[in-house]
Amino acid sequence: MEFKTLKPIFKQMFNFVALSCASFSVFANVVMTEGHVRAMPDTVPNTAAYFTLENHSDKTVRLTGVTTEVAKEAQLHTIIEEQGMVKMRHVEGFDIPSHGKLTLSPSGEHVMLIGLKAPLALDQQVKLQLAFDDGENLTITLPVAKQAENAAEHEHHHHH
Repeated sequence: MEFKTLKPIFKQMFNFVALSCASFSVFANVVMTEGHVRAMPDTVPNTAAYFTLENHSDKTVRLTGVTTEVAKEAQLHTIIEEQGMVKMRHVEGFDIPSHGKLTLSPSGEHVMLIGLKAPLALDQQVKLQLAFDDGENLTITLPVAKQAENAAEHEHHHHH
């Protein structure tokens, strides 16, 4: 007799959990796993944001734009070598392969924050709104930090 009473409750709980998981998966297609905004001296009007995005969907997703309240403009940039010179170029977007990742770093693709409205302080939290080609948006929050010390140490050890 108790089982008959509990059956509708378990059915409702199962439906709720199933629906929650389905809804969550829609929002979890692209997730940020790590990142930071580079700390710069107060007199420097621009900085860069570096982060890693993972695409958990079955299709390639394209990051097409970034906005933020802390700068007049945010642009997607890449580093290219042209006639022996390393140059930074504005690009229209970055693809994130299905079940793959995109890592934005100082030596490659990154987000330039141009025309900072105020100097950024160490450990300040900076919100970026990421726009994708499918119309989805993702807000991420990054701390302001000096270049990753571990990466610098790691790089240092590989040069010797």
